[in-house]
Amino acid sequence: MKAPRHLKLIESRWQSTTPVPELIILGDALMRRYGNAVAGILYYGSCLRKGDATDGLVDLYVIVDDYRSAYGWSPRALFNWLLPPNVFYLELPTDRGTVRAKYALLSLPQLKRGTCCWFQSYLWGRFAQPVALLRARDEASAKELLEAMGKAVLSFIAAILPLLPDRFSARDLWEQGLSYSYRTELRAERTGRQAEIFSDAEPYFSELTAAAMRYSPLPVSREGEGMDCTYVADIGGMRRWAARVAWSLRKLQGRLLHVLRLVKGLFTFSGGVDYILWKLERHSGVRVEVSDRVRKHPLIFGWGLAWHLYRRGAFR
Repeated sequence: MKAPRHLKLIESRWQSTTPVPELIILGDALMRRYGNAVAGILYYGSCLRKGDATDGLVDLYVIVDDYRSAYGWSPRALFNWLLPPNVFYLELPTDRGTVRAKYALLSLPQLKRGTCCWFQSYLWGRFAQPVALLRARDEASAKELLEAMGKAVLSFIAAILPLLPDRFSARDLWEQGLSYSYRTELRAERTGRQAEIFSDAEPYFSELTAAAMRYSPLPVSREGEGMDCTYVADIGGMRRWAARVAWSLRKLQGRLLHVLRLVKGLFTFSGGVDYILWKLERHSGVRVEVSDRVRKHPLIFGWGLAWHLYRRGAFR
């Protein structure tokens, strides 16, 4: 059976991303750490978009068969299942200096559900964006990961379409969709970030939209060809109202989950407080000094720091 066009586009982007030595070193280290439990490693985020694995923090997802195979009989397995993903920090020396990575560990079953069936946009909002396949255990695992990325794109489009005007462009779809997805996570993204993401890969997003729109559950037609084409949607008022309510609920749910994940992250890897502050400063420009007392006991003394950051606009 012929693969859908949107899956071919995602796969071609995977194949066009050549791992640099820093990424190979990170991949080797993660494979040694988790061994045969790893189905694949996904690479995404700002370093991928810029094409420079040494500029900032490399964002990776380590996809495992299940949490017991990754952790054994450990409480981490339970917490990873209850509130996925667990997030870890990794830094390694290379010929060009230290490479730093933040990697999330997620099971393949939860990846599949999260990209097609979750109400929350946490996974399908991420993986609808450009992603590279850094490692795959075998062809079957690569195919499963590819299909999950394709489902993420379809989930993203289905959730955003009712919020768009009757006539819209691919740019409207992705910029507004990313904006709504960011709002569910207390993301410290600067204004215009979603426009930058689209512009960095406009031909890809335009082709992907045209290919994926064929599988839209809502009636959409296309006028014109290429990157300047326009889409016309015939969506009733009740469905549009329901979509607005759904995104309001996602915002409430997502922000609560985001806070819980940040708290969990304080215990996942050393330097958790400094990582969070670095991330907030990188995206918002807000810089604060933190005491050793807060670093050692973040759950006891960190709430004042969180309120101070919020008032200064480090996150919304």
